[in-house]
Amino acid sequence: MLHAPADGGLSLRQRADGTRILSGRFPYNSRATLSDGGRRGRPRKEQFASRAFSYRVNLPDEDIHLLVGHDYGKPLAAKLRDTLRLDDTDDALSFEAEIAPEVADTSYGQDILALVASGLAVGLSPGFRIPPERAVENAETVEEEDPAEGQALIRTISAALLYELSIVTRPAYSESQVEARSWRVPSPVKSLRLTQWGYR
Repeated sequence: MLHAPADGGLSLRQRADGTRILSGRFPYNSRATLSDGGRRGRPRKEQFASRAFSYRVNLPDEDIHLLVGHDYGKPLAAKLRDTLRLDDTDDALSFEAEIAPEVADTSYGQDILALVASGLAVGLSPGFRIPPERAVENAETVEEEDPAEGQALIRTISAALLYELSIVTRPAYSESQVEARSWRVPSPVKSLRLTQWGYR
């Protein structure tokens, strides 16, 4: 499973019955800097094309969860339980989650809601996979950045299988996941595809 960064712009409110309503958004076509390249490498940036998550979002029988920190042991809401509603537009994937009092009263529920309310947990991070090449050709590409803007390698994801959205305190790729991938661009520049073991 891969994870991506975003400032989720999270919003929290409470109904009279104790249900918490948590909402946020993951922006499309917004570049995130994953690495500055260090001393010898090149910066790496990533962006998701409009409606990159639409496939599983629009399938009525596919479940998507709202989690704490990518932990399926800490669920907050779920699409098939009708407690997680997703709105996929050209600009962003937005969500609204109904967190039942029973969930809000768990130890992890209390912790994450307190962090959101205090502004310490502000990130939204999707857990996703790139579809196989046989299903979606060019689901992702890696290109050179415009030299006028910089020297980064830019990965654009146009199709991804979304399994969960997570509330996180630091919305960024973990170093191990970033370093496990190859960001080489062949000459001439062409599309690269992600396999289970890296780009090819």
